Amino acid sequence: MATNPTEGEPSYDRHQELKAFDETKTGVKGLADGGITKIPRIFIQPPSYSPNPNNQNPTFPLINLESIHENPIKRKNVIDEVRAASETWGFFQVINHGICDGILQEMHDGVRRFYEQDDEVKKEWYTRDLSRRVIYNSNFDLFSAPSANWRDTAYCQMAPDAPKPEELPEVCRDIMFEYTNQILKLGKTLFQLLSEALGLKPNHLGVMECGEGITLLCHYYPLCPQPELTVGTSQHADSDFLTVLLNDGVNGLQVLYQNQWVDVPFVHGALVVNVGDLLQLVSNDRFKSAEHRVLANNASPRISVACFFRSDLSMTDTKLYEPIEELLSEDDPPKYRPTTVTEYVNYFNNKGLDGTSALPHFRV
Repeated sequence: MATNPTEGEPSYDRHQELKAFDETKTGVKGLADGGITKIPRIFIQPPSYSPNPNNQNPTFPLINLESIHENPIKRKNVIDEVRAASETWGFFQVINHGICDGILQEMHDGVRRFYEQDDEVKKEWYTRDLSRRVIYNSNFDLFSAPSANWRDTAYCQMAPDAPKPEELPEVCRDIMFEYTNQILKLGKTLFQLLSEALGLKPNHLGVMECGEGITLLCHYYPLCPQPELTVGTSQHADSDFLTVLLNDGVNGLQVLYQNQWVDVPFVHGALVVNVGDLLQLVSNDRFKSAEHRVLANNASPRISVACFFRSDLSMTDTKLYEPIEELLSEDDPPKYRPTTVTEYVNYFNNKGLDGTSALPHFRV
């Protein structure tokens, strides 16, 4: 259990401290680069927080996509594996997914190049203006979350409307385009498998446009001098249909499985896939949007790249998503009301990463 070293100290102006941190425009990496030995109070988790290392090591689902387009028997087995993982874990890893190691490595290196730029160059991208194409900052919910996370993020809506090259950072521009194109292709395959795992036609989720949009999130978790007091990313589920995550070899990602935190093992060349809230909603709880988190560490900086499959957020977003009619019955009526992606994500973002799910707000 984390202990709060500030207990008993005089109260302080938390908002002012958050504002001062944000105005540095150098994020958590700036603190780490400055050589701090004690984390600021804004990052300290509540006393109830615990890294809670699990004592069990259940087998994390690893699915081999090789030959699924040519071999019907192999495809059927993979669909069964996808169904089992999506209903229980809400997470699985895929290998032989069609994206070569070189592209995965270059995406990882591109993120590193962005974060290792000179501070004055990087500050040009730092913003909380949601109208900007690229948004780089520390903690999207910095001013509303119970405590700040030890993480910086740069994100950009890459599809369906691709940005202009000059709208992206030069140090990672080319690989952002290439990686997004590769993930879009993989997404078509994954949504086909998920559709069939629900007993639907292969193109069902595709026709619903679940896989049309991609938001690319590039996370950097610096070294932390007191990792037992804070967290890289608080407990949460994702506000999308599906997430495809590129991990480096630094551990830290954990999934809440059967009320235990389970480490996601690093598998070279694999991509981590997880069900998002919107897929749980349209599947009427058939598939599980699992809670997960990222621990802080003092061994090595961690880089990850998450691709969120969801449409662009806009005020003109009118497409409604609700439980799929073919999955409903008299015994299994709709559990959620219709909502747009924009309404769902805005509610999720305003709530922040407070350790609770956004889904109950949309229940019937």
